[in-house]
Amino acid sequence: MLTEYTPEWITELKDNEIFVFGSNLAGAHGGGAARIAYQRFGAIGGRGVGLQGRSYAIPTMQGGVETIRPYVDEFRDFAMQHPEYKFLVTRIGCGIAGFTPREIAPLFKRAAELDNVLLPEDFVAALREK
Repeated sequence: MLTEYTPEWITELKDNEIFVFGSNLAGAHGGGAARIAYQRFGAIGGRGVGLQGRSYAIPTMQGGVETIRPYVDEFRDFAMQHPEYKFLVTRIGCGIAGFTPREIAPLFKRAAELDNVLLPEDFVAALREK
């Protein structure tokens, strides 16, 4: 399991790093990590899913935890196909969307197996509990 974690605050990225953030399907990147992605890392207004500049959007605002799973699985597949990037997953779903790390972390269990995906420390702690 991971021993390196996503930094708590990300203000800049190395050349090969991608900022992974929670979004809404409408791509209205007005708050939280989505706003940072929009202001700093190339997130595109009106696009709520996938790679955008140096960021990757995972929708979290459309319902319960299970509605997020397909988007996390899609992200994992993308990360597997792009080993040249290091993906810094933020605490997606744990801000404006209102979920807890214990609810969201299990969605990233398979992604955590990839060498190029970093998770927040509290996500990793939640995965270790299970």
